[in-house]
Parts: sequence; structure tokens; C-alpha cells
Amino acid sequence: MMLRSCYRPLERCFGRRGCGCGGGGGSDGLLWHTDLKPHASGDYSIAVVQANSSLEDQSQVFTSPSATYVGVYDGHGGPEASRFVNKRLFPYLHKFAKEQGGLSVDVIKKAFDATEEEFLHLVKRALPARPQIASVGSCCLVGAISNDELYVANLGDSRAVLGRRDSESKKNSVVAERLSNDHNVALEEVRKELEALHPDDSHIVVYTRGVWRIKGIIQVSRSIGDVYLKKPEFNRDPIFQQFGNPIPLRRPVMTAEPSILIRKLKPQDLFLIFASDGLWEQLSDEAAVDIVFKSPRTGIAKRLVRAALQEAAKKREMRYDDIKKIEKGIRRHFHDDITVIVIYLDQHQQNGSSSARFKHNEVCCTSAPVDIYSLNADEEEDDLLHPVF
Repeated sequence: MMLRSCYRPLERCFGRRGCGCGGGGGSDGLLWHTDLKPHASGDYSIAVVQANSSLEDQSQVFTSPSATYVGVYDGHGGPEASRFVNKRLFPYLHKFAKEQGGLSVDVIKKAFDATEEEFLHLVKRALPARPQIASVGSCCLVGAISNDELYVANLGDSRAVLGRRDSESKKNSVVAERLSNDHNVALEEVRKELEALHPDDSHIVVYTRGVWRIKGIIQVSRSIGDVYLKKPEFNRDPIFQQFGNPIPLRRPVMTAEPSILIRKLKPQDLFLIFASDGLWEQLSDEAAVDIVFKSPRTGIAKRLVRAALQEAAKKREMRYDDIKKIEKGIRRHFHDDITVIVIYLDQHQQNGSSSARFKHNEVCCTSAPVDIYSLNADEEEDDLLHPVF
């Protein structure tokens, strides 16, 4: 639970993308992936496929001898919020954990709050030049592993799923256990939660264009950003009113309060899947866990992404090869951006191969590309955020 030994590596790591050991590992159309990499208690793999004109998913893994951090950030309305979270959330986790002597629920909440607050200030400064930034947001899924303890924190509908050995079955089988809550009004319990918070608003949740949406606009109820749905004064701002149709709000209709789970890892816990909702729109928890359990480790995240693409193609009575030929932007009509991170949990296994490999590469920060195949991805990110810092 204590993360003191990884504080200094975190300071060196963030602010310099990848620290010389960042993402890579081959490509296939709009698909990017890493080769299998070691972390303190196993291996991990990342894969991303782009569907939007600008990649709205961002993701990262930080590893040190004492801790592993995982982040999946699924943006909406544009890439700015997810890129911002990708830069700022882990440093805040590090800062508050250092101040309080270790990771805790309070540390995680403070890091989410600080990230949300800093993005709000960014939006205020950028509003005159770019009023649309008030409507940009991001789901946020974070995992942290230290001393056999797992924290999962979530805003929105990205999802963490555990694959654990089925102790009740005589067969060599695996069980899927969901570790995060989907904050999406497609779920009746989320709609009821919002209706209870807004008893005087009969249109807090509206069924439109075939799905439930908050105020007829957005499906997720928690996020970083989406300032215009959290701060009623933004809807009254003349600059923002020129950009879009103002939504009259009595109070915020979204929140940045994460759901947080703490779990002691057990010998039967085999692996974790962290993924944006682009994967879960195509595959069930059980199907994804079954693929990981029955497949070789090498390229496992890419295998899950390809399985999702095959399902997306099947729904359109197309072939997988046809989906691969579709350009970004147009491709969004067929599937969403998809990010997958698979974390193997070998701390109770006998082989110890990944731990031995990890000693030669003690601190590593791996981030997926800001935009698949953008030749100047880092410059593009700086251009987006520099005017408001």
C-alpha cells in the first residue's frame, strides 16, 4: 500500500513522454500496440485502435518496483480533456500520496478533484478563443497495484474486469468479475440516481435518438470536464451561447466524484482488463476474460481489440478486412475508439520470469500515441493545450 519508493521515479517520469521506454510495437492500419512489457508482479500489454478523426482515447501505464499505475481516459466532444488527464492525473496521485504517506481513497479523490479543478481553470482561460472547450469531457478509469492491494477508481463507462480462477469448478476455468461501476444512463439504477438528485426536473433524463441521455445530450453521468453541464454560469456566458444552444440548469447534472474499489489480490486472481467502452460495446466481460485466459500472452491486448473489430464487422455483415480499410473519422460510424490494457498478476505464481526481467528496467512509463499515425503527435498536443497554460 505504501508507495514511497516510487515517488522519485514518478517525478522523473511525468512531463517527459515515455522516459525513453514509451509506446511502440508495431501497427496494423489504425491499430497500435505494445509488445509484452514487465511490471513489478507480472506482464502487461496495451493496444489502441482509432475510429475518430482525432483519437479521443488516451492511456498510460507507470511501473516501478513497488507499484503499477494504469490509466484509460475516454474523451468525448474532442480530445482535449482526455489528453489533459493523461498529463495531470498521475502527477497529482503522486503528489498527494507523498504528502499523506501512501495511497488511499482520500488520495485518489483529491487527485481526481485537483485534475477536475485544473481543467476548469483551463476552460475559463481558453473560453474566449475556443468556447467549444466547455463541452469537452473525458471518462476516467484508474488502477493502482501495490503490496498485493488493488485500487480501481472510475468516472464514466470505461471498465475494469478481473479474470480469476474458478475455485468451485473441477475444470481449468476462469470467472469474470467486474471491478468498476458504469456511470451511464443506459442503466436504470443510474437514471434513478439522477432522478432522485433532481426531483424538480422531469427532463433530467430523456430518451432520444434511440438511447437515454442526460438533458437529451450525454449518456455518462460522471466525468472530468463537461463544464457546461456542471457550472450553470457557463450556459449564461455570451461567448458560450454563440457556440451552441445553452442548457438552462438549476444545478450541476454531472459530477467528477469517482467510484472507488479496494481489493486485496488473491492467488486465484490471474489478470485484469482495463478498457474503454469501445471494447465493451462489442464484447461481454465473460467473452473478453475467456479470450485472455485461453490465448498466449504475447499480443493479448491487440487480440482483444481485433476480436472487438470482428464483432463490429459482423454486426454490419462485413469482413474484418473491410473494417481495417476504413479511414479514421468515417470509421466512427462502425465502432468507437478502443483502448485495452491487460495486466497479468503473477505475484503468487512460481515462475517469477516477469519480476526477473523487471529488475533490468526498474521504472517505465508507457503511453499510447496521442493520435495514431500523426507524425507530429507531441507537437499537436502542445498546440492544443499551450494557449491556455
